Amino acid sequence: MATADEKVVYSDKDLAEFKEIILKKIERAKKDLEILQSSYKNGSSNNTDDTSPQFKAFEEGSETMSKEANVQLAIRQEKFIRDLKNALLRIENKTYGVCRATGKLIRKERLKLVPHATLSIDAKNAENK
Repeated sequence: MATADEKVVYSDKDLAEFKEIILKKIERAKKDLEILQSSYKNGSSNNTDDTSPQFKAFEEGSETMSKEANVQLAIRQEKFIRDLKNALLRIENKTYGVCRATGKLIRKERLKLVPHATLSIDAKNAENK
C-alpha cells in the first residue's frame, strides 16, 4: 500500500502497453477523420441534371444535411484525437491513469476501453449526478 508521500502510478510496462493502444487508436481515428473530411470537402459525384426540380431540391437539401452531419462528426473526431494525444503526454509525464478527481488509479479495464479517460468510473458517476 502506498504511503501518503508516495505517488500511485502505473508501471513503465503498463504505460508502454497503454501507449501502444493509444497510438493504434490515433492511427485509426486519423483515417476515419480523413474519410469524414473528404465526404464534405469534395462535391457530390451524383449528377441530378436529368431529374425533376422537386427531387433535385430534395436531394440538395439532403446532401447539405449530410455534409453538416459529417462536419459535426469530424469535429468530434478531432477532439477524440486531441484527447488521445493528451493521454500520450500524460504517459510521458507518468501521470497517465490517475483520476483527476480522486488521485487514485483508474482501473486498467476502463483505460483499455477508454484510453483517454481522466476520471475513474466512481468519479465519472459522481460528476454525472
